[in-house]
Amino acid sequence: MNAIEKLILLVKSQRTFEINTPSTSECTPLLGNVSKTKSLFVIPQRWVMAIMGFLAVANAYTMRVCLNIAITQMVRRHAPTPAYEDGSCPGDLDEVIADPTEISGYNWDEETQGIILSAFYYGYIVTHLPGGMLAERFGGKYSLGFGVLSTAVFTLLTPWAVNMGGATGLIILRVLEGLGEGTTFPALNAMLARWAPVSERGRMGSLVFGGAQIGNIAGTYFSGLVIKETGEWQSVFYLFGSIGILWFILWALLCYNDPESHPYISDKEKKYLEEALGRHQNTQPSAIPWKPIFMSVPLWALVCAQIGHDYGYFTMVTDLPKYMTGVLKFDIHRTGTLAALPYAVMWISSILFGWMCDKIVKRQWLTVTNARKTFTTIASVGPGICMILASYSGCNTETVVILFTASMGLMGAFYPGMKVNALDLSSNYAGTIMAIVNGIGAITGIIAPYLVGLLTPDSTLTQWRLVFWITLAVFIVTNLVFVAWASGDEQWWNSSSQDAKKQEVEAATNQSTNSEVKL
Repeated sequence: MNAIEKLILLVKSQRTFEINTPSTSECTPLLGNVSKTKSLFVIPQRWVMAIMGFLAVANAYTMRVCLNIAITQMVRRHAPTPAYEDGSCPGDLDEVIADPTEISGYNWDEETQGIILSAFYYGYIVTHLPGGMLAERFGGKYSLGFGVLSTAVFTLLTPWAVNMGGATGLIILRVLEGLGEGTTFPALNAMLARWAPVSERGRMGSLVFGGAQIGNIAGTYFSGLVIKETGEWQSVFYLFGSIGILWFILWALLCYNDPESHPYISDKEKKYLEEALGRHQNTQPSAIPWKPIFMSVPLWALVCAQIGHDYGYFTMVTDLPKYMTGVLKFDIHRTGTLAALPYAVMWISSILFGWMCDKIVKRQWLTVTNARKTFTTIASVGPGICMILASYSGCNTETVVILFTASMGLMGAFYPGMKVNALDLSSNYAGTIMAIVNGIGAITGIIAPYLVGLLTPDSTLTQWRLVFWITLAVFIVTNLVFVAWASGDEQWWNSSSQDAKKQEVEAATNQSTNSEVKL
């Protein structure tokens, strides 16, 4: 090849490079847009997900509990009867109900109200398991998102359903709401398994699941305030249904199933999560190992703890407003305000307990197993005792409110205790485990309100005292089972068959390498 031919080839190669290679000016805008978008997120993406998960739970609970306040105004309020010998408190409602023009509303007795309040959980328990399986297979983003969206739509339709069908219409609608909301915790658990490192699991879990307390606070306080200001119980359903739809729009725009699919996560955070979570999970779990799961003793210990937590929690959430209006005779605004106070304290305490639990585990003062058992015990025994003391405080309203607040505050220890324990047992099947545990526990949401309705036909102190003694017994029995057989260790069935084969290959490789070194 002569010099001329070499020069021609050089020119051709230079032209090809110029044609195929974008100029710096062309690349800069694209790279700049990505970097600018990433820089908009000051908060790490795992905490953006946790905050939006927290708001998801908060919205779900506002739509769930607003009926607990509204129903005190929906039912027909009869003129007061003479004081019961076994306990009846004077209060704000005596003057109001004494006016015969106020005797209005739906003629639903205590048993009917119990059925209405428990109807939500008939649907709620049905979609837990399908929701968890869908979240594991396809990600929790839309399993959670569409569940909350459907609940919001049904919440908006509540006044229409009551006007058209009365108690029957409301019961059917509440079942449908439960169907939508049943995916919430399994989907969130599946997402936490992909976003929450073990060292941050207590704090992130307490933040996300603590949204329940903010939902209870907002649902009870603003329901009482809005009904008092507008004079219409229907307004609370329009308010919280609209907020639920707004949350879904933000969720769809900001959150993703896992770090790998997130377009705006920083390389540093993505690498950190890959290192922290990579060895604990699969990107695509294999077939669910149903038999080992259902034969797992730690799993059933966790189920028992969930039953205890849910029974006490649902007794307080669904029936505390009824206790305040029926026994303590508070008006609707005072009921909404004071019923919200225990949940505010529970939310703060859940974050503090989560921080304490992470610190204890990180410094190895307690093993993960013992930490879960310790905090679950605090959350079981403490609230039960406070409830009993409140029932023996009679009509001393300040003492009763303080004890109920302390009860819910101690219950915040459940979140770093048994609530995150499903993640300890299995990160790959976290959605399925949460579905089983939360779904079985939610059955108490059917039992507790109905049983309270049966046991408190006259809403006297003595009748309610029996309710709280039963709650304490459930707390103690279920906690003893959890302390005896719970575990904070990853279970062997968490690894898929592919992982097992991979580990066998790695072990064989290491063994052969060691043999060669010895030779």
